Amino acid sequence: MNRRSFLKSTVAAAGCIALSPYARVRGANNDIRVAVVGFNSMGKSHINAYRKIPGVRIVALCDVDTRVLDWGKQDFAKRNEKVDTYVDYRKLLEDKDIDAVSIVTPNHWHSLMGIWACQAGKDATVEKPVSHNIFEGRQLAEASRKYNRMVQGDFDQRSKESMHEAIEWLQAGRLGKIRLARGRCYKYRPSLGRVNGPGPVPKTVDYNLWTGPAPLLPLARKKLHYDWHWVWATGCGELGNNGPHQLDVCRWALGHDDLPARVFSIGGRFGYDDDGETANTQFIYYDYKPAPIIYEVRGLPPKTGDSGRNMGPFEPVTQKGVKLKSSYKGTGPNTGVVIECEQGYMDMGGPTAYDYTGKVIKQFTGENIGPQANFIKAVRSRKRSDLRNDILDGHLSTALCHMGNISHRIGKRTSQADILDALKANKDMVEVYDRFKAHLGANDVDLNKTLATLGPVLTMNSERERFTGDFSAEANMLLTRNYRRPFVVRKKI
Repeated sequence: MNRRSFLKSTVAAAGCIALSPYARVRGANNDIRVAVVGFNSMGKSHINAYRKIPGVRIVALCDVDTRVLDWGKQDFAKRNEKVDTYVDYRKLLEDKDIDAVSIVTPNHWHSLMGIWACQAGKDATVEKPVSHNIFEGRQLAEASRKYNRMVQGDFDQRSKESMHEAIEWLQAGRLGKIRLARGRCYKYRPSLGRVNGPGPVPKTVDYNLWTGPAPLLPLARKKLHYDWHWVWATGCGELGNNGPHQLDVCRWALGHDDLPARVFSIGGRFGYDDDGETANTQFIYYDYKPAPIIYEVRGLPPKTGDSGRNMGPFEPVTQKGVKLKSSYKGTGPNTGVVIECEQGYMDMGGPTAYDYTGKVIKQFTGENIGPQANFIKAVRSRKRSDLRNDILDGHLSTALCHMGNISHRIGKRTSQADILDALKANKDMVEVYDRFKAHLGANDVDLNKTLATLGPVLTMNSERERFTGDFSAEANMLLTRNYRRPFVVRKKI
């Protein structure tokens, strides 16, 4: 189904919501009963958020690690709160007394769990990235329409009133036409180390269920938990881990509800000899018209020997030689978005608008509603328009991450001279490359000895969500995966 047909079907489905046996309209005094799936890390923040929302009860917890599950049950018991527990998500879905699920598992489970929730008549909020590949993200969006479910991409920025005010102000042309959207994630990630053979899976983990759609292989790294982010079978690298947040803001600011015509990546896994597979230093060009997106990833510290506690400033220089400010204060990770325009720029971390002398033009201070509160609002109203980040937006912004990773994965290690030759017509990318090189040099990485990977320029047909032209055969193979039965995302939802 192409995008045009998808939107038509959405309008048609909107009129059918009341016909669903699970779509009862709940009154203000009726509790919304929520299950949180996966809470060894980010799931804890979901639990804390729901506990603060009136009329919401967490009635179930699910995790394939019984150690985590037992901790969660005991934590609720301390407050004299009853909660059911499940190891197998499929068993949880059989409970008709659960209205909605928060999916906070490793990436490779996100879309399938969301699809299954829709089929079971439950609303769902899905952590970033909402998919492990482009195909399954589209299938999740289609499932939300077919089964008339409220499905949210759990990206933080769209639940902030200040962001809506700032983007409306930008799109009104207050700083002139947008020239370039810049996103970044500078977040220190230490080496995974190396193992000499298969590692032990914790005895408390059902490894078959943990693996789910991915190949069931021996554990080839020291830690099962969290380090799954940096291997392709289960994770999407830092680009997929944090990129959806910033790339969503970039795409939103540019006003695009499609994928860019072209994409290419430059990067690599630098500074470590470890079991990680994904890039830890990378930048990607998204060829939207008339204004593109450039996204930067840094996982090494500011320099060799640094703890990585502070990731250093983000100070890109415009084509006119102006160094841009950002809201970063020098503590912790440095993430955010800057939108360059004709007459100034907007740092979305405030958000704050500046002219090119550095003078503040306007600041935006609206409240932060929070993604869980926004999700519950839509669950109550049954209005998809109440979702600040409907799953279709979540899919498109996540697909940007996958596009960049695909270019990287089929790229070739390339000399500096050839990379600069490929970039010479694009002054913005040359400037980014110079900062990329300087950052790696500060970490004792010599790009003459350790070559960066230059990904090919891939052309995307946004209507079909498939690559065309040069390198499309290799790229399209990475649009989906071979699913392990019975954990299959099917072509027909």
